[in-house]
Amino acid sequence: MTPSNTKNETLDKPKVTEKAKVPTPKNSVNYKKAVDLGKKLSKNPDTTKIDVATKMYDLVKDEAREVISMAFIEGANLTPKGSMTYVYNIRRKMKKLA
Repeated sequence: MTPSNTKNETLDKPKVTEKAKVPTPKNSVNYKKAVDLGKKLSKNPDTTKIDVATKMYDLVKDEAREVISMAFIEGANLTPKGSMTYVYNIRRKMKKLA
């Protein structure tokens, strides 16, 4: 009779995680312009992060959401989770305006 509390061998193995793939922008020139614009606008203390991200979005709106998020992280100094929230909110806002 085997004890019921023996562990399964597959559960003991450490999990191997793959490195996250870094998305590449379709238009690297506009991506770079957006990041530079974000860094420039972030220096102004009167400008909010949503204002910066909205102005950056105009340059990278045709990119995948991961690329836009990456631009927001680099240019507007947002966290990864915050940048995805901004992408979602700005896209929703732009669809309402269109």
